[in-house]
Order: sequence, then structure tokens, then C-alpha cells
Amino acid sequence: QVQVVESGGGSVQAGGSLRLSCAASGATYSTYCKGWFRQAPGKEREGVASIGTDGTTWYAESVKGRFTIAQDNPKKTLYLEMNTLIPEDTAMYYCAAADDCYLASGALWLSGEDYWGKGTLVTISS
Repeated sequence: QVQVVESGGGSVQAGGSLRLSCAASGATYSTYCKGWFRQAPGKEREGVASIGTDGTTWYAESVKGRFTIAQDNPKKTLYLEMNTLIPEDTAMYYCAAADDCYLASGALWLSGEDYWGKGTLVTISS
């Protein structure tokens, strides 16, 4: 069983930066694929970035070059460094851990057992 809790959201102006953190519990956390998702008002949830157990990363085209996902397995913490933020990045951001992550039709999906946090809100003003 894994529990994850996001933090680090807030309100910043366009062009600014934020770093989201996701603290996890559970002895097997390092064996899971991990990802960040977001859901903007009126839109479906979308994958933003993922990191596999081997450290392989994936980013949505909309954030590539601006966001960086990283993990610290001894600390059981996942990070999302977000730079050059734009109003379109405004959303509730969720971290997740799952048995596996995969891409289908350009989108990030999770498979097997998955665990989600309650989210942290990011608001970018123009």
C-alpha cells in the first residue's frame, strides 16, 4: 500500500516557477512507475510527466523543455520542477504511483495497482 501527498502548489505570474513535491509512504515505493497529472477546469485529466523505475522520463509536448520530473527514492519523494509557467498550466496537479506506466495515443496511462494523491492547485496569472 502506498500513500502520496502533494505539496508546493500556489499562485504565480506567468514566467515564474514552482516546484511540486509528492511525499510517499510504503516500503515498495521505489518499485513503482511515478507520474504527474493535471486537470484544468472543464478539461479531462492529462498526464504531464512520468519517471520509470530505471529513471526513464517522459513529458507531454506542452511542458517539454519547461518541466522536469525527478525522484528521490530514499526520501520517497517525487518532484516536478516547473519553469516558464504560462496561464495554460493552471490546473490541479496530482502525483501517482503505479505498477507500470505506458503511452497510448500520445497520452500517459497507468496500469496495475495505482495510488493517487488529492492534488495541489497551481494558478498562473497573466
